[in-house]
Amino acid sequence: MSHPTTRVLAMLEILQTHHRLGGRDLADRLGVDERTVRRYAARLADLGVPVVAERGRHGGYRLLPGYKLPPLMLTDDEATAAVLGLRAARRLGLAAGAADAALAKILRVLPVRLRDEVGALEETLDFTLAERVGATPASRAVLTLAAAIRDRRRVTLDYRSWKGEQTRRDLDGHGLVFHSGRWYVTGHDHRSGETRTFRVDRISSVTAGEGTYDIPDDADPVRHVVASLARVPYTHTVEVVLHVPPAEAARRIPPSVAELTATPGGTLMTMRAESLDGAATMLAGLGHPFTIVAPPELRAAVRRLAASLLERSQEPPADAE
Repeated sequence: MSHPTTRVLAMLEILQTHHRLGGRDLADRLGVDERTVRRYAARLADLGVPVVAERGRHGGYRLLPGYKLPPLMLTDDEATAAVLGLRAARRLGLAAGAADAALAKILRVLPVRLRDEVGALEETLDFTLAERVGATPASRAVLTLAAAIRDRRRVTLDYRSWKGEQTRRDLDGHGLVFHSGRWYVTGHDHRSGETRTFRVDRISSVTAGEGTYDIPDDADPVRHVVASLARVPYTHTVEVVLHVPPAEAARRIPPSVAELTATPGGTLMTMRAESLDGAATMLAGLGHPFTIVAPPELRAAVRRLAASLLERSQEPPADAE
């Protein structure tokens, strides 16, 4: 590390890794004296990298947030972790477009050897989790909601419901939740007077106000989101008693699909379904004995499924090829 420019870049990498380092410590790491460290700090400042020196016993050099992002210095392990994290985010539908763009930028500036190794990892890596194509909301909406919830600031939302109805809501947010490729925000909705869940990609604008609030101690955004999904107003309300304990039923049925309640004889499963044939297929796939409570039409759907499975399981005719 004999070239001065190399040492300046090394100093930037060290400062990005550590919150604050004293001049003596930096000088030892770089193999120079403290006067040279001060010169390197001035050179970085000239390049627009906000390095500040603080005097005193607990002083030292540190980076300040600047008006622009300084060059990032990543080790091999850090670059690999960044690539894998972006690949996983894309797979989850967390930020598909932005993840692709960020991944392309990182790959373009990696050293040739590391780019080739990471490329090999990308080509050979696969996931057991199916890729999700979610509706990605505007980053500004997510960031505004996050800051407002952290600061306990009421927000005003322009929101489009699943029916296409446009409304304006005042919301005391409790938390953001990412589930199955979609972003949700939960909180106290002043229009309904209840805790509600909103899909962030259906929010056309969000404005933080001056009103403040407290989040209830028992608020649980994740639990509320998955419970809300189980109550999506599809066409049919399905109630079925599964003749197994609730703990066993819960191993096969996530909270976002149905509500499970202990009942004499087993577990009452309550859910909404758009298709009774689909509900019948789900019940068959659980492998548990069950009794249909409602709707009566579900019994006919189960019988149709049973007849279809029976027909498909018949032995082929003797003369069939």
